[in-house]
Amino acid sequence: MPEDAAELPADAATRPDTVRRRRLHPAWIVAAVAFLALVGAAGFRAAPGVLMVPLQQEFGWSTTVLSAAVSINLVLFGLTAPFAAALMERFGIRAVTATALVLIGLGSALTVLVNQSWQILLTWGLLIGLGTGSMALVFAATIANTWFTKNRGLVIGILTAGSAAGQLVFLPFIALLAQDPGWRQASLLIAAGALAVVPLVLKFLKNSPADVGVLPYGALPPVPADAVEPDGAKAPAAADGPRANAAVRALQVLRRAIKVRTFWALAAGFAICGATTNGLIGTHFIPSAHDHGMPETTAAGLLAVVGMFDIIGTIASGWLTDRFNARVLLAVYYQFRGIGLLVLPLLLNAEVQPSMIVFVVIYGLDWVATVPPTAAICRETFGADGSVVFGWVFAAHQLGAAAAAIAAGALRDATGHYTYAWLGAAAMCTIAAVISATIRRERSSREAEPAAA
Repeated sequence: MPEDAAELPADAATRPDTVRRRRLHPAWIVAAVAFLALVGAAGFRAAPGVLMVPLQQEFGWSTTVLSAAVSINLVLFGLTAPFAAALMERFGIRAVTATALVLIGLGSALTVLVNQSWQILLTWGLLIGLGTGSMALVFAATIANTWFTKNRGLVIGILTAGSAAGQLVFLPFIALLAQDPGWRQASLLIAAGALAVVPLVLKFLKNSPADVGVLPYGALPPVPADAVEPDGAKAPAAADGPRANAAVRALQVLRRAIKVRTFWALAAGFAICGATTNGLIGTHFIPSAHDHGMPETTAAGLLAVVGMFDIIGTIASGWLTDRFNARVLLAVYYQFRGIGLLVLPLLLNAEVQPSMIVFVVIYGLDWVATVPPTAAICRETFGADGSVVFGWVFAAHQLGAAAAAIAAGALRDATGHYTYAWLGAAAMCTIAAVISATIRRERSSREAEPAAA
């Protein structure tokens, strides 16, 4: 059994002999619980595409109306992220994460009571948007930057894959329940998945290494203030007392970030990333497949395969990010995604062809492989502000997703098909690849300063 750091002398947790004896660093326990939390929060990410057709059939709502609910969710999902990162700094990771999971569970459970279109905007949009925004990919970056000095890219890849795992776990069951007994039971399953993780978060998700008397995984014992960590970044000073108001800090970081060209390049690329994942495939792939005669459960199964290979691709991307140029990785990921979207209209059919299997495998490997290199560039460029900056970059991701979700729904209502949406997304991916390849190496003036007191 691992030694309990709380039972050690005050300086024991930082002594080399103690570190060697510890079999499992607490950072890995925190990462495991964070992974489960992301799985629990990911249930709704799979839901709109599966539940859209049953809701249309029961209430007669248009694709545009339901896409608007998803768009509100995606906007809040993105805009909440930078403030959630600052809230985690201010009130702790555990409290913010538990609250977010409760909001997701509440929004999903209340969905079973809707009978007017404005109500779905409230549940799918407002409540679940705020909850999932606080459990966004910035959560993975915060955990990695707080608890790890070594293997940050790999950890971000593993945690990001938690969202894919949630999609993989929930999607087939949501699709089956949506057909029999119905979409309401599917909504309750999502609520149960989010709430089930709350006790684990409250017990095991510690706010920082200092809470258990250890250093971040891979960190060296305390060194002079002007020394550097193994990865070349200046060792951040320990927080001394409560931090600034979370909203103020998030906005201050944004004001500094917008002066740096790299921020705009990352935001533009990530907006396109969101448009081509959550906005299009995540929201409209199942309805589009249904238009071509494919059963919803079959289309949901294909998205589950995307989720399965997303886990592999994102973890591999984290490993690659620790070793190769993040800008080159981003360019390659975006261009491969664009090629896949270009051929997708030719692959959709009533039956699953081998070419469609190839598409979902490749698209799955590429789904959120962009996250580890994007987070790495944020940290490299903005230092101690990196997690909050990544929150703002992720906000751009979700704004792109929201715009794509509602635009694709409107195109479907206007033309009767999604072809123009797929082709337009393919062109945007090429733009993202060019932008990513031309990102310059630059550092902000506050790259290694601690958060404002």
